[in-house]
Amino acid sequence: MRTILSMIAILSDIHGNLPALKAVIKDALDKGCNRFISLGDVVSYYSQPAECIDLLIKYDAINILGNHDSYVVNDTHCPRSEAVTMIINRHKKMLNKLQLEWLKKSPKLLQEEDILFLHGGPNNPQDQYLYSVSKDIFPDGINTLFSGHTHVQILAKFDNKKYCNPGSVGQPRDGDNRAAYATLMDGDVSLHRVSYDIDETVKAMKEAHYDSFYYENLYNGSQIGGRIDKVKIVK
Repeated sequence: MRTILSMIAILSDIHGNLPALKAVIKDALDKGCNRFISLGDVVSYYSQPAECIDLLIKYDAINILGNHDSYVVNDTHCPRSEAVTMIINRHKKMLNKLQLEWLKKSPKLLQEEDILFLHGGPNNPQDQYLYSVSKDIFPDGINTLFSGHTHVQILAKFDNKKYCNPGSVGQPRDGDNRAAYATLMDGDVSLHRVSYDIDETVKAMKEAHYDSFYYENLYNGSQIGGRIDKVKIVK
C-alpha cells in the first residue's frame, strides 16, 4: 500500500493581508500541501482580518496564538505601540462571533513528536523575538522548532536540529516584499516566497481610510517606518 505523506504549509504573521494570504494558499495547494499551520498574528495592521480568518477556517488551519491575536481575544492593547493599539481596537469590532471564537481557540503552542510550533520563542511563546538563534534555543526533546514574530524568513541547521521562521505572509521585514512561508514534509523543511498584488492590499487599506503610514512599507518589504531586520545565526 502506498503511504500518503502529509505536506504542511507553515504560515505566520498574516496580519489581515488577504491578497497575500490568498497567493500563499494557492501556491501551497499547487505544491501539494494538505495541512496548514499558522504561527499566529492573523489580525492587526491590514484591513481584512475577518476574511483572512474565514480563509483559514475553510482550509481547517490550526492557528497558534500570536501577541496581536492575544490583544484581540483578551481585549487588551499593544504595550509598545499606540498605532498598533488603534488598529487592534478597529479589528476587535470587525470580527463576528464565529471568527472570534476560532481565534480564541488558538493554543499557545503546538508540539507534534519532536517538532514544536509557536509564535515567539520557547521562553515566551507569544512575545519572544528570536533575532539570534543557536542550538541553545531548543527545549529538551525538540529537534525542529518553528516560530514567527520577527517577520524574517530563515532556516538554520545545528547538527541534527533545525530552526525555521517561515517569514511573514502579510508584512515581510527582511527586504523582500514577497509573501513568505515554509513547508514541512517527512522532516524536510523548505522556504518559499510568493509575489502578490500589493496594490490590491493598498486599495483595501485606502477604502478603509487607513493612513499611508501603515502600508507604504509593503513595497520594500520592511517594518512600518522602513526598518529592515535580520536574524543572526550563532554556530
